[in-house]
Amino acid sequence: MLARKTPPKNIEKFVLQVAKILAIKGHVVVKEFAEMLGVKPNVLITELMRLNIFASIGMKIEFKTAEKVAEKFGFVLEHEKKAAPPPQPAKPEPKPEGAADAQDDLLPRPPVVTFMGHVDHGKTSLLDFIRKAHVAAGEDGGITQHIGAYQVEHQGRLITFLDTPGHEAFTAMRARGANLTDIAVIVIAADDGIMPQTKEAIQHAQAAKVAMIIAVNKCDLRSANPDRVKRQLQQMGLAPEDWGGDLICCAVSATTGAGMDHLLEMILLQADVLELRANPRRKAQGYVIESRLEAGMGPTANVLITNGTLQLNDAVVSGSTWGRVKALINDQGNKVRTAGPSAAVKILGLTSVPAPGSEFHVYKNDREARQIAEERAAAQRLQDLAGEADPLVPLTLDELLQEKAGSDKSTLNLILKTDVLGSLEAIRGSLEGIKSEKVELAIIGTGAGNITVNDVLLASASKAVILGFHVGKDAGTGAEAKRMGVEIRLYSIIYEMLDDVKNLMTGMLDPILKEHINGHAAVRQIFDMGKRGKVAGCMCMKGKVTLKGRARVKRKDEVLYEGKIQTLRRFQNEASEVREGQECGIVLDRFANFAEGDLIESYEIEKVAQEL
Repeated sequence: MLARKTPPKNIEKFVLQVAKILAIKGHVVVKEFAEMLGVKPNVLITELMRLNIFASIGMKIEFKTAEKVAEKFGFVLEHEKKAAPPPQPAKPEPKPEGAADAQDDLLPRPPVVTFMGHVDHGKTSLLDFIRKAHVAAGEDGGITQHIGAYQVEHQGRLITFLDTPGHEAFTAMRARGANLTDIAVIVIAADDGIMPQTKEAIQHAQAAKVAMIIAVNKCDLRSANPDRVKRQLQQMGLAPEDWGGDLICCAVSATTGAGMDHLLEMILLQADVLELRANPRRKAQGYVIESRLEAGMGPTANVLITNGTLQLNDAVVSGSTWGRVKALINDQGNKVRTAGPSAAVKILGLTSVPAPGSEFHVYKNDREARQIAEERAAAQRLQDLAGEADPLVPLTLDELLQEKAGSDKSTLNLILKTDVLGSLEAIRGSLEGIKSEKVELAIIGTGAGNITVNDVLLASASKAVILGFHVGKDAGTGAEAKRMGVEIRLYSIIYEMLDDVKNLMTGMLDPILKEHINGHAAVRQIFDMGKRGKVAGCMCMKGKVTLKGRARVKRKDEVLYEGKIQTLRRFQNEASEVREGQECGIVLDRFANFAEGDLIESYEIEKVAQEL
């Protein structure tokens, strides 16, 4: 056992001998840090990869990360200046709302409410009545196809509403809506009751741990049965308040407006119970609700602010996208200069389209925002190189051909273009959910925005069909598609697109050939007509012999001929068919080697379409 060494009397010199001290500011560039440590940059990058950090030579790393790496090389790291950390770190970690703010800075904020439920149960109609506007009238098929955020005032207090789609294809969008909300209003039609997507909406709300309020809609109908809805809720373990539970249930009607004031009062009461607070004096942070590429505006994003105040000229970063806020547009279409907590606005001035559901933060200047976005883009590229590619990035033609090489299945290649990324994500998931063992479906290109000539060129090279959802065609695209024989299909309703894709896949399958025996005729006598050939005088023994069908000549068990019936006569007249017990004359196409006792079998070939 080794003896324990006693440290020297001069403890400071001892520490300096054991570990060298380096002083840095909050962050340090990889190249400079390698020089300070006296190692090559690639050695330092290798150590960072062991910490699951994929850094480039010009990337900045945080102090805590640098401190861990420095220890491995025998160095002790300390701050050069004992200053408070900046309010917006380079890589903010998600925190509970208000955790970084002093209690004195927290002020009450409006609740964020999500309407969820089954398709056609009246979510948008209820929101219509509340907003005194007509959202549903502008939606194709009466179905909401994007997430929209709207702010209304009731009893002098603001409420922010998030309207989420109810169609099953938008499961991902609906889940994202539940995660952004404080209160989920589950809309259930009183005449329909709880449907599969209603259960799904309740599960999303429970998974997001948000307060729930049940709005039993269409109570003005004669077939309405609110008690049945409450019984179904009890079967799911959710007891209404008037039945001894704690779940708020409101009977409402989007048509007459009955019960709407009570619903809004319950929302405000639930908000008071939740004690929702935020700090409007800090830099804004929140989430991207929806994003798109708009003509005349460029990349835009609808954002929901969870904390702080967003102002004009703020430098914002969302994922690997950054930009300076050039304009803020509220839900009424008016330009505003600021937007506080729980407000939903559209921001202009981004460099690219951010991913829906991604978090955004405000930084102190453009330089810092650009640097953070570039670092994240570099990290994403490293992940892509490691094989973790984004599913929304299209395959190249070479990759597609390599992937499909050796496959015997038919493949339907698609290029999908939508107006917003949220729809793209949802529709792609629905298309990939179409399963078939006979036809493969390959989405080789995706994007937000109008269909372009480049899309047509890719479709022509890969023999793909272009699907557009709520988009148009750029100038000259239609003519180029016609010239190259590329099919473009435009849709405004999701389920019509899905049905058409299924029909396209079914149409690629070769039909199944089924043989139907019509009847049999026995050759009783043969008549030689010279150059006109031979006529078989026959008796129809079973079923019928038809002129439009095909014939098969059998002699005992041997098949001598298969082909068409050239002539079918009944006495001196031509006939289209001869039935059982009737005599007839039959002339076959290119066959005359009849013998008495031969059997002529009349049959038809039916083409039956295959199913996926």
